[in-house]
Amino acid sequence: MTRALPLFTLVALLPAHARAEKPVDRFGPDNLVAWCIVPFDAKKRGPAERVEMLQKLGFKKYAYDWRAEHLPTFDEEVGLLQKAKIELTAVWFPANLGPDAQKLLAVIKKHNVHPQLWVTMGEPAGKDQAAKVEAAAKVIRPIAEEAAKLGCSVALYNHGGWFGEPENQVAIVEALKLKNVGIVYNLHHGHDHFDRFPKLLELMGPHLLALNLNGSTKGGDKVGKKILPLGAGELDVKLLGAVLKSGYVGPIGILGHTQDDAAERLADNLDGLKWLVPQLAGKEPGEKPKYRTWK
Repeated sequence: MTRALPLFTLVALLPAHARAEKPVDRFGPDNLVAWCIVPFDAKKRGPAERVEMLQKLGFKKYAYDWRAEHLPTFDEEVGLLQKAKIELTAVWFPANLGPDAQKLLAVIKKHNVHPQLWVTMGEPAGKDQAAKVEAAAKVIRPIAEEAAKLGCSVALYNHGGWFGEPENQVAIVEALKLKNVGIVYNLHHGHDHFDRFPKLLELMGPHLLALNLNGSTKGGDKVGKKILPLGAGELDVKLLGAVLKSGYVGPIGILGHTQDDAAERLADNLDGLKWLVPQLAGKEPGEKPKYRTWK
């Protein structure tokens, strides 16, 4: 006899846009997720300092990235996030169920939280496209099955290469046919996609669980401008406009990912987003931000 999943599990496995109970301010503070601020922080904050930083900046959601030295304090960090009422929206996750993955899953289970698990991998072995998709699905399936037991979803994370192409990720998701597998799309790893970004949003739409923003300049990854504060890229209004038009209402990631003070880089992105949003409605944005971490 098949055991029915708890209601919270069924809800957690739905795409964010399908769970929305009321209109979402897509670029509003309640929908923004701080991302890439653990190993990427000149001040090397610990869990308590990081949670305090998130509170001061007004973040209600957080995605946890890590290196091996951070895992011993993950339990503490999740506890502090819960006390601060900050949602652990996502966790950077290995493409396996080895020791690091087990440590992460144990903490997730202990605290009864249900983050997305963001997974990336290299190009899978295979003589043709179908074989590569099958091989990638074979890697993701056991992770997704373990995630489902905890009410978590798995999001394929574009990080360049074959696995970073949205068409390939959609093929993997469709091959798996698992309700808790989707995609997290990162603009800072999508420089080659800018010209077809609206079409890619349409393709990924049914599977898109999270979308991480970045200041975007055409060819920026080739001229030292791969990661810019929001508002510093000439494509930002166009790309954010495509997000609005797509109908996506899930979590929006605000990027750290530099070796600046993480608080200053996040603040720069928040200021840039605030400056961009009026332009999406054809309004005057006011004075451009004075960035702390970029000139």
